[in-house]
Amino acid sequence: MMKNKFFTVCFLFYANLGLAIESLSFAVVPQQSASKLTKLWTPIVNELSQKSGIEIHFVTAPDIPTFEKRLAAGEYDIAYMNPYHYIVFNQTAGYQALAKARDKKIKGILVVAKNSKINSLMDLENQTLAFPAPAAFAATILTQADLKSEQVNFSAEYVSSHDSVYRSVAKGIFPAGGGVVRTFNNVDPDIRSQLRILWTTAGYTPHAIATHSRVTAADRDSLSKALIEMQQQASGKELLGNINIQGFEHAEDADWNDIRDLKLKQLSEK
Repeated sequence: MMKNKFFTVCFLFYANLGLAIESLSFAVVPQQSASKLTKLWTPIVNELSQKSGIEIHFVTAPDIPTFEKRLAAGEYDIAYMNPYHYIVFNQTAGYQALAKARDKKIKGILVVAKNSKINSLMDLENQTLAFPAPAAFAATILTQADLKSEQVNFSAEYVSSHDSVYRSVAKGIFPAGGGVVRTFNNVDPDIRSQLRILWTTAGYTPHAIATHSRVTAADRDSLSKALIEMQQQASGKELLGNINIQGFEHAEDADWNDIRDLKLKQLSEK
């Protein structure tokens, strides 16, 4: 009798372990606070799980550098990552493009206080500016490239998220900081009302939704279909609207060749 109970317990344990393994993680780059990302993305992930028939759970990281380390280790099954993250971790960790935002280009912005006397990039000469993280593609890499192109000397302070940039500039801690239009539109209205966009960069292929190489072709097909169809239903369209995305479309690895052409080295040199 005891022997039968032992085997029953072992069976249930390994069955439960198998179920846990079958649940795929969906990670989102922490451009905003974990609480805000959870609120915005968990319903989207739940909808994706329901429509695809695949068990998926939402995850994120406390900051962008931690997110990068986990991508490098291949910890996430599915990840929404910035364009530069994609070209790096496609090569080093085996992530493959699945989808990207439809009819969208990613642009970096520099924001200042609404009543600031700063009206041009040259007004930022010798200032300390806020950025989310060294490898934040549009908010850091593109905005800093434009500052350097205009021969503006500046110091960079990395404050972990886009929301932290906006809050610190609104509070007057920094005269300006880098972000992107999507997160700027999603920041608390009280914060956004205290800011204005000083500068907008050129546009590039946006964030990738990519899967790790261990995700099966069948699951990729189901995920891609569910992502693209999400915009076709009122409930899905509303959820995507909450993150300022009109819809997703199928993506190929070559879609990010415009990023590769920039020959960036922020992460590859680490």
